[in-house]
Amino acid sequence: MNLICIVFSRIFKSQKFKTTIMKTLYKTAVTASGARAGHIKSEDGKIDMNLSVPKSMGGDGGDGTNPEQLFGGAYAACFGSALLAVAKDHKVTLGNFTVTANISLTKSDEGDLNLKAVMDCYLPGHDIATGEKLVNAAHEICPFSRATRDNIDVTLNLLLDEE
Repeated sequence: MNLICIVFSRIFKSQKFKTTIMKTLYKTAVTASGARAGHIKSEDGKIDMNLSVPKSMGGDGGDGTNPEQLFGGAYAACFGSALLAVAKDHKVTLGNFTVTANISLTKSDEGDLNLKAVMDCYLPGHDIATGEKLVNAAHEICPFSRATRDNIDVTLNLLLDEE
């Protein structure tokens, strides 16, 4: 494992990167064994679960979760926190809102596997202009949105109650 870190370190040192000193707010480690049909466990034991390959991907569709579900849950929760932050900045109360991340694993004509995310943001009791402003601002500050920007297709949907 150290050899891999050293190799990556050498690769990164040879490239020109902007250096920014950042304060680490939280870090964790999750170990996967057995790939998509295996098991994952976090260092603190809060995540300790089996993985299963969906039938649509040639797997048994077992009782375990899969990387796309885990990514979707994490992205939806993170995006929700970003919505709360921008709502606070705009002095808007969100109330009982939800974010649903619809994650797809796609395959290009060249055979490359890619992720696609559709973020359904349900903001009851708000008008379109306010909702769009909050969702777009959240997309700018959400760490998952920033990490995936220009890497995967992300569609933002604003869902409101009918008037």
